[in-house]
Amino acid sequence: MRHNKKFNHLGRKAAHRGAMLSNMACSLIMHKRIQTTTAKAKALRIYVEPILTRAKEDTTPNRRIVFAELKQKEAVTELFQNVAEKIANRPGGYTRILRTGHRLGDAAEMCIIELVDYNENMLKEVKKTAKKTTRRAGKKTAVKAEEVPAETPAEAPAETPAEAPAAE
Repeated sequence: MRHNKKFNHLGRKAAHRGAMLSNMACSLIMHKRIQTTTAKAKALRIYVEPILTRAKEDTTPNRRIVFAELKQKEAVTELFQNVAEKIANRPGGYTRILRTGHRLGDAAEMCIIELVDYNENMLKEVKKTAKKTTRRAGKKTAVKAEEVPAETPAEAPAETPAEAPAAE
């Protein structure tokens, strides 16, 4: 039985898989976007998101824990100086996976994994759409507020259908 065995081993032994994910995480931090297979990207997302969360607070223990995972001084410096500032207000979901199709050689599903706050094109689209979105109900309530008289419905005279002007 395979109860609670959700981890993707990626066809590698534990040491090889750990080294590969560490190197991919360093590349993602340094370049902000990498191209890989979808299976590796999903495994990398699970690996790198807790590291990014830990980097939001710049303390010596956090730096040591992140360095133990990444093992590259330049990547740790980049993470704590530049990346942590951009993701400081984000509560999670630091990475985005964009599928790009299949690889020619073996038809593996390929994708791009990137840091969300570094894709300037998508950030511009989000800002544009945020300004344009309005609630349609807001306009109707504003019009109704102008049409309703100030007196309460109990004091207002009852309007009969005979008094209403005929639409011609």
